[in-house]
Amino acid sequence: MQIINNKNPWPKGWGQKTAIMGVINLTPDSFSDGGDLNSSKKVLDQVNNFLSNGVDIVDLGAQSTRPGAEEVGSKKEIERLIPYLKLIRSKYPDVLISIDTFNSDVAYEALLNGANWINDVTGGRRDKEILDVVSKFNCPFVITHSRGNSKNMNELSKYENVLSEVKSSLEILINDAFEKNISRENIIVDPGIGFSKDIIQNLEILRNLDVFKELNLPILIGASRKRFIGEILDEINPKERDIGTLAISCLCSQFNIDIVRVHNVKMNYQILKVADSIYRE
Repeated sequence: MQIINNKNPWPKGWGQKTAIMGVINLTPDSFSDGGDLNSSKKVLDQVNNFLSNGVDIVDLGAQSTRPGAEEVGSKKEIERLIPYLKLIRSKYPDVLISIDTFNSDVAYEALLNGANWINDVTGGRRDKEILDVVSKFNCPFVITHSRGNSKNMNELSKYENVLSEVKSSLEILINDAFEKNISRENIIVDPGIGFSKDIIQNLEILRNLDVFKELNLPILIGASRKRFIGEILDEINPKERDIGTLAISCLCSQFNIDIVRVHNVKMNYQILKVADSIYRE
């Protein structure tokens, strides 16, 4: 039996502007802001800040996916996630909430407790039962390209042709989703900037985003504060990489990308307001 979410799971103006997904990490070890949001007040204040500054979707994560991160398991992830999810849903009943997880148990509990989207950095590759969960709840699903896991992804960045191989891998994951009766209307694709890719490969993808438009699906780009931006800027501190992130958000506007996933919502909202006015009619 399919569970239909009666709330419209798409942000206002979807397809007419570059939508903003704001990152909230409920983890002590995320690369940019791990441990920053360690109380109910801090989490709610951040959601309020995001909503006041133009966020379209709030993306909650309780398992770090940075290179080298330890996997805590579904039980711990649920313990971290669900109380905050319930709190946010109670305080802000209309906010669209995405859950950053690759575990089917976590996705199921989150969708039962008011989440709207599932954002899987493995696109269903790690835990194929997550496809059954998404199908059951009839919700939007972000399919991201990645290889391996947090421990070994940096060793898996060998490609003959990064564009064709990433696109081909996404096509396989999309077909896997179709086989589980996930509707085309619910799929968003993400080429996985920073996941099992080096600086040259990340830049190659960003220069050629039109390649992924050939999939005829909405596209999400999540490059915010990532290491390759730090390598370009010679900036070790991830929180000092927002200006570099804004350059990529402008590029996404120019390519008519559907959504960017960012840490600094206010800065990205402001720059995208201008960039979308230039590049989108």
